[in-house]
Amino acid sequence: MELTPCCVGIDVAKAKLDVALSPTEPIVTVDNTEAGLQPLLRQLHRVRPTRIVVEATGGYEQLVVRLLVDAGLPIIVVNPRQVRAFAKATGQLAKTDAIDARLLALFAARVQPALRTQPDQATAALAALLARRRQLVAMITDEKHRRHLATPPIRQSIQKHLGWLERQLATLDTEFTTTIRQSPVWQEHEDLLQSVPGVGPVLSRTLLADLPELGTLSRRQIAALVGIAPFNQDSGTRRGHRTCWGGRAPVRTALYMATLVATKCNPVIAVFYYRLLMAGKRKKVALVACMRKLLTILNAMVQHKTKWLEIRS
Repeated sequence: MELTPCCVGIDVAKAKLDVALSPTEPIVTVDNTEAGLQPLLRQLHRVRPTRIVVEATGGYEQLVVRLLVDAGLPIIVVNPRQVRAFAKATGQLAKTDAIDARLLALFAARVQPALRTQPDQATAALAALLARRRQLVAMITDEKHRRHLATPPIRQSIQKHLGWLERQLATLDTEFTTTIRQSPVWQEHEDLLQSVPGVGPVLSRTLLADLPELGTLSRRQIAALVGIAPFNQDSGTRRGHRTCWGGRAPVRTALYMATLVATKCNPVIAVFYYRLLMAGKRKKVALVACMRKLLTILNAMVQHKTKWLEIRS
């Protein structure tokens, strides 16, 4: 018998998952462990959902997302802000785990968020290495700030900790390099990206780990995904300033630093930057426009597998 397609909502917590197989079905609760998720996977295979929606929860969703991706099920990770806005729009002000699961199922059915290719296990592992690197860099920066105000005994302790953190960072960078070299595809992409003046290992590896869609989307789609696409703020006769918001903050941060360098050493970006300044654009506006241009160039290079020297020749 042909089963009716359904949309599933999964509310994720540290220890358990609340699953709504439709906005009206009873809630199924399972443990957020690999063993606890196996019965759920079998049940989802039986009902064949068209969309399974979970919220990004800071990492607790990673296990269920990985297992669903491996099982070939249509999993979508959405921004909690979108779901909360949807809840307010539908008049749902109460909030419990069961209510949230049904709300996610209703969100999947009504909004029908676009299906996106989720990172595979290798890309997720690369992203975890990159996230740890960012944590180490942040801790090193914090300790350096504390060192200036510390008394001599405390300063000595901080210096020892700094030495340990810097060794950990060096070890992690070596592991990162080894991981990339083990993949011909990643190595090819890194070589392409780093052929651009201004693009170094930090940006190229951030793009590999946190922006796997690079080279598969249009220039407008990739800019919106990163959060550097300007959005209109118009109403009636008022024409507001275009603003950028949302997107992937780690990618945006790395891209911003690379763009600062590119305005000095990249002939294409430098000319574009100073042309915008001469036209009266503010420096921040000009820099964001350069970020968008640099990202567009990188997206096209990966898409067509073309190095920078081949573009410039």
